[in-house]
Amino acid sequence: MIRSDTQSATTEEVVAELRARPAFVMVSHVKPDGDTLGAGLALGLALRAIGKRVAYFQQDPVPRNLRFLADSELVSRNVPADFPEDTLWVFCDMSDSSRAGEFLPHVERRNMLNVDHHLGNSRFAGLNYILEKEASTGACVLKLLQAMKAPITPEIATALLTTVMTDTGGFVHSNTTATVLRISADLMDLGADKEEITNEIFANKRLAAIRVLGDALSKAQVSKDGRYCWSVVDDAMLARNGADGEDTEEIIQHLRSVEGVEVAALFKAYGGELRVSLRSNGRINVQEAAARLGGGGHFRAAGLTYEGSLPDALEAVRGALAAQGL
Repeated sequence: MIRSDTQSATTEEVVAELRARPAFVMVSHVKPDGDTLGAGLALGLALRAIGKRVAYFQQDPVPRNLRFLADSELVSRNVPADFPEDTLWVFCDMSDSSRAGEFLPHVERRNMLNVDHHLGNSRFAGLNYILEKEASTGACVLKLLQAMKAPITPEIATALLTTVMTDTGGFVHSNTTATVLRISADLMDLGADKEEITNEIFANKRLAAIRVLGDALSKAQVSKDGRYCWSVVDDAMLARNGADGEDTEEIIQHLRSVEGVEVAALFKAYGGELRVSLRSNGRINVQEAAARLGGGGHFRAAGLTYEGSLPDALEAVRGALAAQGL
């Protein structure tokens, strides 16, 4: 039975709910990445295999580099009208339900399952499964599948390994622990296609992405003390390079890799929004900085949407980072 409190549910409680419900809608956040989508697809594939009805809600289209994942062709902004009232909506990798976007239908709290690994999750659902020490939301899903004794097919294993590789930067980030590597090896033994994941997410880049990367790096700025690096991507830059938002995903990592930089920020002023990505090299908590401005994330990786002008955003983010010791 769904709990009324906001404490993190046990694995057993979540598994019981997954077994009891007849139908599910997997929900990804806006601007989806490999963790939100891979986690939902993995769980959806496993539930479909035991006879459950499953749909996938996502406001934005599936990114080009994630269309190789099984069931990704079923992801839609629309939900079948004949799904029962007790359908369980599973929100993957989001600290608040608003991250699902404005097209999310009204869902009763008792029909929400929140699966996440973010610090500062708002526990918005009737059932909240929050494992903050896990490297990805997909790793949380793996625990559920193991507890259910659900068969993990190569397609499910590939989706789960995608979540891990996405959120560890291809095993580069500091959350790449020995446990993460053991889990990844187990998933590969189960048929996860690491080569395909590597090629689709990390290797195959459009020429437009390379061009917009060069443009953004040419405009990068560094603070006087060399500890903060930032750049801006706007509509004009995208148009000039024939690029779109998906082509900007790797820029922040390059800003973070500049010698001496402790925090990097990318201000993405396009598509009618102003979003900010933050990355830390380990000393500064960018999750706390983002939270000061209504965002969230992890200690080393966070983001926010800023309501205001670009100059104001530049100043506000610098102030939030200064408050964290930058």
